Amino acid sequence: MNQAIKVLLVALLSLPLLCTAQQPQALTLTGDYEGTHDPSIMKEGKTWYVFATGKTPDGGQFQIRCSENLTDWKLCGHVFDQIPDWIHKDSPGTVDLWAPDISYENGEYRIYYAYSLFGKNTSGIALATNKTLDRFSPDYKWVDHGLVLRSVESDDFNAIDPNFVLDAQGHAWLAFGSFWSGIKMRCLDEKTGLLSKEDTHLYSLASRSKPADAAPAKPGLPPDWEAVEAPFIVRHGDYYYLFVSWDLCCRGTKSTYRTMVGRAKKITGPYLDKQSKSMAEGAGSELLSGNTRWLGPGGESVWMQPDDHDLLVFHAYDAKAGKPALQISTIVWRDGWPRAALQQ
Repeated sequence: MNQAIKVLLVALLSLPLLCTAQQPQALTLTGDYEGTHDPSIMKEGKTWYVFATGKTPDGGQFQIRCSENLTDWKLCGHVFDQIPDWIHKDSPGTVDLWAPDISYENGEYRIYYAYSLFGKNTSGIALATNKTLDRFSPDYKWVDHGLVLRSVESDDFNAIDPNFVLDAQGHAWLAFGSFWSGIKMRCLDEKTGLLSKEDTHLYSLASRSKPADAAPAKPGLPPDWEAVEAPFIVRHGDYYYLFVSWDLCCRGTKSTYRTMVGRAKKITGPYLDKQSKSMAEGAGSELLSGNTRWLGPGGESVWMQPDDHDLLVFHAYDAKAGKPALQISTIVWRDGWPRAALQQ
């Protein structure tokens, strides 16, 4: 057989394998992965940790799940035994804390978290720290540092769904927001993790556009068309990527969450979608939407791995039972954009 033909046959036979390898893979999870909402992932040593909204069976706030391999998960504790007293005073109606965002900075693990009332923007974002995630270590203790920022009824933003991110120069930022005028960002002090006293500007990153046929808002709630929340920013190549959740969560089988993305040259934007339209003006490119098995994929976080697949960690709702569950997908970067998969 001609050598050139042999080379061509080998290349053609290898093509399906190459294509498969380049497709994002949804991991098959076992154990205590059900009931997870707003997951945020971290790794210490050989152990993976997922922090999520929700109470543990003993009433603790923020479920913690552990895994040695990313697929087999077990509940392994909580962050707070109960809601901090200062939050009860500031927001007496709060019964659950929301959307923990775990990061490691300045020699400590940091969790930014939110408190609020459903459908209200009288909200706050706070900070807790720990020296280790190993609950068997003598150094294990979550220390609450209190309020970082708040929003009040007269504000046009909602201070929930925090995400800590470092830019290429090592400056610290906090993205946040839900409904109202959308996703915002504030500069942080790198050492303390609190708001910067030098840069006090409120940056606007993403919003939604009002459709012509928008339904009127329900009494006491923001209109559905404002639904953009759960920001998460990562740097890949020459761009910063802003992941957000559009539409409605927390509605069981009626949940319509979908995960959207845009990118920017600067961490403060403008973030543009694949058609070069601005997310600040209601644009965004769809990354994930529901299927017949799982609905409303969103509440996402991203884990970047220089020597392995990057990961998208999110929740989705069982299409029959309507209950949330943890989902993990590898990310494939193609033509400068991420791709991810939802379990079938």
